[in-house]
Amino acid sequence: MFPYSRNVTPAVRNHLDAQTAFLNDLSKSIFNSFQQLQNLNMQLVQTMLEETTLASKQMLTADHHTELIDAAASRARPAADKVRTYQQHLSRLAADTQVELSRVAEEHVQETSQTAKALAEEVARTAEEETERHIQKQEESLHQFSDPFIKGSGKKATSTTVRGSASMQSAPGGNVQGGSGTHIQGANKQPNQ
Repeated sequence: MFPYSRNVTPAVRNHLDAQTAFLNDLSKSIFNSFQQLQNLNMQLVQTMLEETTLASKQMLTADHHTELIDAAASRARPAADKVRTYQQHLSRLAADTQVELSRVAEEHVQETSQTAKALAEEVARTAEEETERHIQKQEESLHQFSDPFIKGSGKKATSTTVRGSASMQSAPGGNVQGGSGTHIQGANKQPNQ
């Protein structure tokens, strides 16, 4: 029918297809009714023009006033009958349109309500999954915050320990000397000769 994005789930696609089918059938029924109404109106106008033309012709060819009144009166009755017939056709068209709209609605309501229910269930499930993921992320960030030496990959940070006194001091020449007299050579210095 219509190309959908990959992000559109099957439940959304089914619901949109059901809604589109319902609206298409509904609009077809409405437009068909309007077309029938226009045809009915055109028939009425055509009939009334024919009646008016005949009445005008008879009135123009009348020799006496009485013939003129008789011609006008003789055409009034058929015109009233035509208007009454038009009203009957109009009432029948309105009833048929109502029946057709009810049929279309009945035909599509069950499918549309099923797809709407499936869509609501999927939305609820997706919201629940998103909530679970969000809670899990919060728990991970809280765990990392409480133990900063544990990294996300699970490795512990390593540290080197120097034994000796608690205070370390730098001796001249780049050597580090502990408080207890321990002497550590600098990394880029040559050993003493």
